[in-house]
Amino acid sequence: MDETTRYQRLLERFRNGDLDRRTFLALIGGASLSAGLVGGPLKGLQRQALAATPESVRFDGWGGVVSEAFRKHAFDPYTEKTGITVIDGTFASGDEYLNRVKAGQEGEYNIFHASGVFDYARYVNLGYDVVLNEANIPNLKYVMTALMSPFRNVTGGKLSAVPYDYGTTGLAYNTEQISKEEMEEKGAKILIDPKYKGKIGGWGDWRTRIWYGALATDQNPNDINDMDAVWDAIRAHRDLVLKYWGSGAELMSLLAEGEIYVTEGWSGRIAALQQQGHPIGYYDAPNSYAWQECLMVLEGSPLEACEELLNFMLEPDVSIAVAEGQNYPPALDPTKVELGDKIPTLPAFDPTGKLANLTFASPAYWNGNEAEWSKMFGRVQKGY
Repeated sequence: MDETTRYQRLLERFRNGDLDRRTFLALIGGASLSAGLVGGPLKGLQRQALAATPESVRFDGWGGVVSEAFRKHAFDPYTEKTGITVIDGTFASGDEYLNRVKAGQEGEYNIFHASGVFDYARYVNLGYDVVLNEANIPNLKYVMTALMSPFRNVTGGKLSAVPYDYGTTGLAYNTEQISKEEMEEKGAKILIDPKYKGKIGGWGDWRTRIWYGALATDQNPNDINDMDAVWDAIRAHRDLVLKYWGSGAELMSLLAEGEIYVTEGWSGRIAALQQQGHPIGYYDAPNSYAWQECLMVLEGSPLEACEELLNFMLEPDVSIAVAEGQNYPPALDPTKVELGDKIPTLPAFDPTGKLANLTFASPAYWNGNEAEWSKMFGRVQKGY
């Protein structure tokens, strides 16, 4: 029996439900290695197999209250409606997830909660993008043009993702220890104030550290003129922090327990702490780090099932429920959709739908400096 016939029989067993997707991919992957086979029939059959598996879609997100909101308000109702299971995983950083995708098999990862247009551009540049059939996602009509345009600019007018929410990484502080007036006076410089040594936190993410290093030295984060000053500010912050936090859950715990008094933080997580009654304030200093998140579909995924899920998640009732659960404004245009009472009170919410007052990272600028800056931050983080 030739290898192509063997693959066709494996594919038939898979389509009949005798093999799950993971087992099927493992079998054809192992067989191809033993036969010294690459590309050709194997790659074609993998794509056929993945396209024929609408029984499940994998989604990876940020965990915590965000994933809880997705599961409760989107994934479970979607499964009940369609019979398609959403298998959800989590990650702590964009770099961590990208490494998983690089190490995985095509089609193993389907949709993920990408942070920023620069993340989207990274995946596109690596060839992991798809072209979504927008006719299968009619609810895109409700999405802000200001959020869609940056993604279309990266992929020649097409989309490999749909915008889903937005927010800011602003300054979170304990209002029993730091006044609103002091916070507004010092802005990002408070993160390098020796007065709060041992009570300062920070996310151990190179982009965030450089962004806030730029703000602390009165520079435009999208056009930094003095990187030496930024690295010095990052070193000063490093020497004052209690610890770098690595997840939204850890951020919330450090603030809620009073272990730290001030840190930059994600607007939705801070809103959740405020709703829980903790004495935490939030301040978006000028040029605070604004971001837009999208749901990006990766190469090799079952496209129609993914498009159906994306459309379901953009259904206004679903999107609003998720937004209220995760405390980030949705991508829905507030001039087209009535968003209820809670969403307009969330940090970073823009009632105009134009987002003109938010400062987003320039994809070309940040991706162009990633190799050098991420390496240097690793050295500074270790004491250089």
